[in-house]
Amino acid sequence: MGSEKDMSAFPVTRSRRRIRIAPVLAAGCAMVVCAAVAAPAAADGGAAPAKPTIVLVHGAFADASSWNGVAERLERRGYTVIAPANPLRGLYSDSTYIASVLDSIKGPIVLAGHSYGGAVISTAAAGNPKVKSLVYVSALMPDVGESGMSLGARFPSELGTATRSVPYRAGGGVSGTDLYVKRDKVYPVFAACLPESQANLLGVTQRPAATTAFSEKARGAAWKTIPSWALVGRQDRTINPDQERFEARRAHSHTVEIDSCHVSLIARPEAVSDLVLQAATAATAAGSAGGALAATGPTRDARAETVLAGLAAASLTAGAGAVLLGRRLRRRAR
Repeated sequence: MGSEKDMSAFPVTRSRRRIRIAPVLAAGCAMVVCAAVAAPAAADGGAAPAKPTIVLVHGAFADASSWNGVAERLERRGYTVIAPANPLRGLYSDSTYIASVLDSIKGPIVLAGHSYGGAVISTAAAGNPKVKSLVYVSALMPDVGESGMSLGARFPSELGTATRSVPYRAGGGVSGTDLYVKRDKVYPVFAACLPESQANLLGVTQRPAATTAFSEKARGAAWKTIPSWALVGRQDRTINPDQERFEARRAHSHTVEIDSCHVSLIARPEAVSDLVLQAATAATAAGSAGGALAATGPTRDARAETVLAGLAAASLTAGAGAVLLGRRLRRRAR
């Protein structure tokens, strides 16, 4: 019992100091490992990356309400959706207008286009870093220098004989020619996958497109630099399905084919919204990884695991060394 008092009366020797230091070193190494484990968890606890805004651009002979079923499903998934009115006055003016809509949106964007709307988004998104994904739904995807007419000449469809031309006048002395789908052709050519009564109503409310929408050559092709998704309607009689396949293959698009006519966004809104969600999910993932460059290397979590493994190995080695040193010093002290 008196031995502890007697020992405390002696000064602490260098050997005893080393014996006491060894466990402290091991404990310190363990704390480093704990801190390394906690750091990634704290980083992951930050704010989740913002969901992109989804912009839906309609095509010729239609209006923004054609996206209603898709927009409803996307909003239920928590996305902000905008479906602007496509003027349908010509590729140059329409793409300029949609580009101005994109400029008004903060944060990342997923841009989808149906039919002629595909040509519009290809030009409107060119050079815009906020647009992370493009979605083409039974759409035109012209390359620079191509037009809807030139693509249609390579891949003929029934639309060529299903339209009628009507001259129009606008303010400032502007005039031109509008194209309408003939009323008796709306159901068989444009919307055969809908009930005939619904297809006929689309014919009543259709918005004509100026001939310049199809004759003007594309000045941009955003699908060359922005990841794209494409939907092919196997029963499409407005745009030849072989044209849609060719465009998607050329753009290296993630492609799905479904049994649908040209207006799949109305007839099959669940399939269309699923494809848009794929593009939106990819855009969110790219944002959380720091963009396309970060996505090509290890993810943040993979890098953290690599660093953690190195720290753990170094800490365990140092801790083992400290324990061995302590044992040797104790033997010498004895």
